[in-house]
Amino acid sequence: MNTVDVTMAVVVGALFAAGFYLMLQRSLMRIVLGFVLLGHGTNLLLLTAGGTPGRPPLVDGKSDARIADPLPQAMALTAIVITFGLTAFLAALAYRSWRLSGHDEVHDDVEDRRIGTVRERTETDPAPGRDEDNAVPGEDR
Repeated sequence: MNTVDVTMAVVVGALFAAGFYLMLQRSLMRIVLGFVLLGHGTNLLLLTAGGTPGRPPLVDGKSDARIADPLPQAMALTAIVITFGLTAFLAALAYRSWRLSGHDEVHDDVEDRRIGTVRERTETDPAPGRDEDNAVPGEDR
């Protein structure tokens, strides 16, 4: 393993970490930027998996030179196109949300909030129908 491989592994890891961190934020533009960083990290990972650059993908048959695998390059090119299309779509959704609401913060889901309050009530309150007079002797709460 040479220093280029280690450097690329660190760069890919940093791009994935920063991308996931940004995707966990509540701002829609940070989510879009996190998605872009994940796309760039994926492209670098694919190109790193392709092996040493500079080797020809095809040889004439007379030399015994090693060939490069063209599949990771084709997959990276496809990933670039997909990432660009999804980025444009997510940016349009974020812009539309900003135009409608005036900010780009993600709102809490009302149903999730209701489920969370039900869970808090059941954890803090005793079971329904049970009180101190009807407690089973020797039972710990």
